[in-house]
Amino acid sequence: MRLSTKGRYAVTAMADLAAQEGGKPVALAEIARRQEISLSYLEQLFAKLRRQNLVRSVRGPGGGYRLGRPARDIRVADVILAVDEPIRTTRCIPGSAKGCTGTSTRCVTHDLWEELGQQIHIFLSSISLADVVEKRVLGRARPCRPANADPSSEALVAA
Repeated sequence: MRLSTKGRYAVTAMADLAAQEGGKPVALAEIARRQEISLSYLEQLFAKLRRQNLVRSVRGPGGGYRLGRPARDIRVADVILAVDEPIRTTRCIPGSAKGCTGTSTRCVTHDLWEELGQQIHIFLSSISLADVVEKRVLGRARPCRPANADPSSEALVAA
């Protein structure tokens, strides 16, 4: 699975905007400079983010962008999906007659990768921009208990 620069840059720019929020709009040129992202690329991304009401533009002197709602209410998955970045882990195109193998059949590991994609979406939906800015992301993913593990050992892992 690979997340393209479109999704990564959109999340990075939105986190930067969330970190700068102090009531005044932030110019895209400032975000572009701080994050080393092309201004013209950011303009394209922010047009999509604006259409999804994730950001609001403010015109005039001192204009720029503000978050469309509080950072705690904007999920990373919302940002990625707003810039048309699908979170796909299979080669299959949803709704297509072709399967993973180029024929109408799925590959033997299709369900594994499909479930991984769902887990990634669930994880990214659980993380807000505020979580990213306030560095509350590390440690959010928890390892699963192996199928053959002793249930009494779970208390040791949780401690």
